[in-house]
Amino acid sequence: MKVKILQWHAVSSWTWDAQDETCGICRMAFDGCCPDGKLPGNDCPLIWGACNYAFHLHCILKWVNSQTSQPHCPICRREWQFKE
Repeated sequence: MKVKILQWHAVSSWTWDAQDETCGICRMAFDGCCPDGKLPGNDCPLIWGACNYAFHLHCILKWVNSQTSQPHCPICRREWQFKE
């Protein structure tokens, strides 16, 4: 007996490889988007610091730009540097 496939419906999903499930600044889920983003994924990517904490791009840029002195990680308070 042979089976012939007439239609195929593929389903896919993606997740970010981060330590947490939510942004430490806006507290929104990483698989969604931040308050300033329009679409999850490329419009609202994750950015890692040298300390390995991840944040939405929009959130960490606002955080860094709001600091009057050398910016620090909002979670661990280490000097903020973008991970290379």
